[in-house]
Amino acid sequence: MKPASCSVVILTLNEEKNIASSVGRVIDWAKEVFVVDSGSSDHTVKIAEELGARVFHHPFVSYSDQRNWALRNLPYSSSWVFFIDADEYPSEELKEEISRTLNKGTDCDGFLIKRRFIFLGRFIRYGGYYPVWLLRLFKHKKAVCDNRRVNEHFLVSGKVGRIERGDLIHEDKRDLSFWIEKHNRYSTLEAEERLFGEKKKGGKGDRSYRKRRFLRDRLYPLLPPFLRPFLYFLYRYFIRLGFLDGKEGLIYHFLHSLWYPFLIDAKIFELKERRR
Repeated sequence: MKPASCSVVILTLNEEKNIASSVGRVIDWAKEVFVVDSGSSDHTVKIAEELGARVFHHPFVSYSDQRNWALRNLPYSSSWVFFIDADEYPSEELKEEISRTLNKGTDCDGFLIKRRFIFLGRFIRYGGYYPVWLLRLFKHKKAVCDNRRVNEHFLVSGKVGRIERGDLIHEDKRDLSFWIEKHNRYSTLEAEERLFGEKKKGGKGDRSYRKRRFLRDRLYPLLPPFLRPFLYFLYRYFIRLGFLDGKEGLIYHFLHSLWYPFLIDAKIFELKERRR
């Protein structure tokens, strides 16, 4: 496969179970691989360095701050950067398509990529979870990450296209308990964001981003608290056919479409009561 003229950036914190998979799949394909670690106490850094990645250290403030620091401070030798998480890796088809697109030249400043989500070993195909288009490949000088506590997105000032072939595969090798603990933390950050978050100026974002932002920030808050998680679950599981994802899908759709948003509503209620 022809190498891609882009840099890969991976943010890490105690990712020893995932980092070998993500770095190993891009180290011989990308021009360079950077790992930005925020204080891992396991073997994440050692594994990444042994595989050939260049590791940088930066204290964690927020997810958006970490991404923006990486955009502005890493010694890129390419104008293009491909951001992936430590529990993600590109399919061979996606790598081939990125290489072909960048090597032939393009008038775009960024590209949306399809994410394929694997949960408990199963591809979650239904419920509106595939395809989800994410802006992960772009010119680093044209990009910024919006300032949210969680569920942050990249914005690009310029033309945004799509990489139609191949997927960015999300497959966390840690167990269900970790997923629950992580989303418990995320629910706190999301509740704080909805109550105290400030609207920051930045790029308008691509169409996919604007749609998600409208649904999340304008439409969803109009629904009654504590009722809206049930409505959201019914929409994902029945109307968007999430029940076709089997037992693994039932677990995922229940946790992500009902339990998680209900927890956010509960924490919003708690924060409001404390303020009184």
